[in-house]
Amino acid sequence: MSDLLSTRPRLIALLLLAGAAGALGAAITFQYRDGLPPCELCHWQRWAHAAAIGLLLPAPMALPGPRARALLLALGGAAFLAGAGIALFHVGVEEHWWQGLSACSVSGPAPDSIEALRAQILGAPLVRCDEIQWSLAGLSMAAWNMVLSLGLALLAFATAWAGYRRRNA
Repeated sequence: MSDLLSTRPRLIALLLLAGAAGALGAAITFQYRDGLPPCELCHWQRWAHAAAIGLLLPAPMALPGPRARALLLALGGAAFLAGAGIALFHVGVEEHWWQGLSACSVSGPAPDSIEALRAQILGAPLVRCDEIQWSLAGLSMAAWNMVLSLGLALLAFATAWAGYRRRNA
């Protein structure tokens, strides 16, 4: 496996790009085809994948040298790791391990007047981050995204490290 990582970094970069694009494509498919609108934290996870794509896009090309490619892979891995962290936070909110953002869920005291109730209803988010909209095998979409993002981060870091070690051996 180490040989593949160090001798085929362009191929690995393409796989990482495909993973990020696939995750974004799946999220958009769930949103528009299946009618599952994203919450605030879902949007943040999408931004992490978009950042990874932007950082990794030049990596498979011939233009960046081995050092630049290793740096791009490491930066892409950092974007995936950030996405995994956001997804972990989202899973914690869904499972009620901790409170989410104020934009994600309704919290606080009950309104004490009709005007306060109206303001709370009109100001409430359309999609709550603390409710699981979809799950497979007991894992929510955020949990699956966390697993995918963490795997992609590890692959990106391992490839960058293997390329670094090969050049400095």
